[in-house]
Amino acid sequence: MKNFKFRIHDNNYKVRILSHEGNMINLEVNGTSYSVKMKEDIVMTKTPTLVRAASKRPSEPLKVNPSSNKTKVLSPLPGSIFSINIKVGDTLKEGDSMLILEAMKMENDITAEKAGVVTAIHVTVGQQVLQNDLLIELE
Repeated sequence: MKNFKFRIHDNNYKVRILSHEGNMINLEVNGTSYSVKMKEDIVMTKTPTLVRAASKRPSEPLKVNPSSNKTKVLSPLPGSIFSINIKVGDTLKEGDSMLILEAMKMENDITAEKAGVVTAIHVTVGQQVLQNDLLIELE
């Protein structure tokens, strides 16, 4: 099966694992065969466990300045524009759907955070956008 070379206290050892079944291992050390019983079973995992490090900075919520006349709608995550449900000059109420952003094979409905009139649309259907790219301006 596998061959290993060890050097312990200036002595060289050639170890060859012949078979492994449960907690019994048959091996050969420098030509001499041994049968070794492991103290504990070797646990083999079928799928690896992935551990993601915590983010260094907290996510920033989308903030709308209620006293400002202009509102800029930014992309919350990278993706592509699936559809645009508005046009320049449309009057929107809070919660109205503006566009659909496809990201990670999911359709995300981007809605108006406050009421206003659409003054500019900076994207087109099929366009790729990154997080925080300017999508729409409201007044």
